[in-house]
Amino acid sequence: MNDVIYSFVIPVFNEEKVLGELFKRFESVLGQLDGAAEVLLIDDGSSDQSYELLKQQYEKDSRFKVLKFSRNFGHQNAVTAGLDQALGHAVIIMDADLQDPPEVVFDMIRQWRAGFDVVHAVRQTRQGETWFKLATANLFYRFLEKITETKIVRNSGDFRLMDRKVVQAFCRLREQHRFMRGLSCWIGFKQGCVFYERQARFAGETKYPLKKMMRLAVNAITSFSDWPLRLSFVMGAVISFLAMVGVMGIVFLKMSTNWFVPGWASIIAVLSIFNGMTMMMLGILGIYVGRIFQEIKHRPLYILEKTHGVDG
Repeated sequence: MNDVIYSFVIPVFNEEKVLGELFKRFESVLGQLDGAAEVLLIDDGSSDQSYELLKQQYEKDSRFKVLKFSRNFGHQNAVTAGLDQALGHAVIIMDADLQDPPEVVFDMIRQWRAGFDVVHAVRQTRQGETWFKLATANLFYRFLEKITETKIVRNSGDFRLMDRKVVQAFCRLREQHRFMRGLSCWIGFKQGCVFYERQARFAGETKYPLKKMMRLAVNAITSFSDWPLRLSFVMGAVISFLAMVGVMGIVFLKMSTNWFVPGWASIIAVLSIFNGMTMMMLGILGIYVGRIFQEIKHRPLYILEKTHGVDG
């Protein structure tokens, strides 16, 4: 019989400088919980000594369980792997960099005990992040809120608690391009929030540079909205209408006056603009077609190379 009450899912990618402090703080948190707990550490293809440190921690304390990917499959898939293996009645997802303080879980657990099935940790302040990242993140979530029917909790990341029944439903979602914070809202159930101050990284560098953030944003938009496709149609219709008006105007001027446009520069400019917009629309369509191509191959979301403390 499963007696694990709390499962912690923590993706790890090149975090050797952070892990010592992470283990220390988690040992304190685990000692204060009101039930048995496990910590699932997913090594997402780290190239430093992270895996060795994870394995050492498992050998020291069997509550810390380790899953090692065969290569880097990405943060969202690492979270998925942890959810697949979690045994707890409540499952808490958080990052390894200690920007999300482990001590916040006590507030999340109180919300869970009060009847909430999903508890989002919402950032009141975000230390150690540039104004550019804060501004673009705020604009992105406002934009996403406008174009999708799924209400995504603003200023929340992947730090959240999910009830067992939510995790079981979540594990049925096997789409390739995953936006976990959106899926956790789309899935429904009774949702609540706790508020906290996000800390600066304890050590190391961010694992979400601008390129990965852009990729995550594209995944979010294409997973939860067909707005870009509808925008392409509207833009095409508007351009076609304006072109028809322009042609009729040229015909009228030609038939009623001696006015004409000398040279070809204006024609080339107009054609270039229209062709550029056409290519952009085809590119948007290509993104969605590419998503279909990825989904129909039915490849696994991740491959486990080694496990410690869980069934592979």
